[in-house]
Amino acid sequence: MSSCASLIFLFLFLFLRASAQDPTYLGYNCPDTATYSSRSTYFTNLRTVLSSLSSQNASYSTGFQNATAGEDPDMVNGLFLCRGDVSAEVCRNCVAFVVKDTLDRCPEEENVVLYYDQCMVRYSNRNILSTVNTEGSLVLKNTKNVTSNQKDRFRDLVLSTLNPAAVEAASSSRKFAVSKANWTAAQTLYGLVQCTPDLTREDCLSCLQQSINQLATDQSGARFVVPSCSSRYELYLFYNESATTKPPPPPEVSTPPRPG
Repeated sequence: MSSCASLIFLFLFLFLRASAQDPTYLGYNCPDTATYSSRSTYFTNLRTVLSSLSSQNASYSTGFQNATAGEDPDMVNGLFLCRGDVSAEVCRNCVAFVVKDTLDRCPEEENVVLYYDQCMVRYSNRNILSTVNTEGSLVLKNTKNVTSNQKDRFRDLVLSTLNPAAVEAASSSRKFAVSKANWTAAQTLYGLVQCTPDLTREDCLSCLQQSINQLATDQSGARFVVPSCSSRYELYLFYNESATTKPPPPPEVSTPPRPG
């Protein structure tokens, strides 16, 4: 093989490898109700926030971090949330990718949410911490329909699987939970719910319940995503199950009776 052909092969290999590792784009929401210019103080503060969120020292292991820069009326509040089952490396790569992508997709809007399968990045000129936001929803559906005579039973299974998971997520520190249930002897229903960890238990549960109730359960899979929470179900395993397996409880230690 010639040196030229070798270089072409190496380039294609590296390109395909990098592309395979790029996070999966889902959608974005950036209303033009408030905008900024590239010479504004807001843009300077935004670059500071994005740099902080994508820095090497960000909290990728916990999957959540917020950052703030500037003062009103040019204050920027930002955060990232990584899916609860992804590794710190996947989280870091996703956030870095989205930070580079955000100014292409929303080059002048002040209130932005970018959704990817592995993470979400959000920033605003308003306070976004500890506040439920269900605006700018993203609705995704599997193209395969549930047969008409099974729709009611399937919806019941989706709700009975995701609602307990919502309670579990709302009560956990990471505000994340997965669940599964048998649909048929050969098919399993998998579910995932998550809130931003800054929410209270009550706010997280309320957000998830709204999200779950909005799911299109006449499809074999669907997700409903808003800035504060998300819910999803599929008839295939779409999350890293090994990263979500709970450790077994420690064995009970019996105390020998004290001598009388």
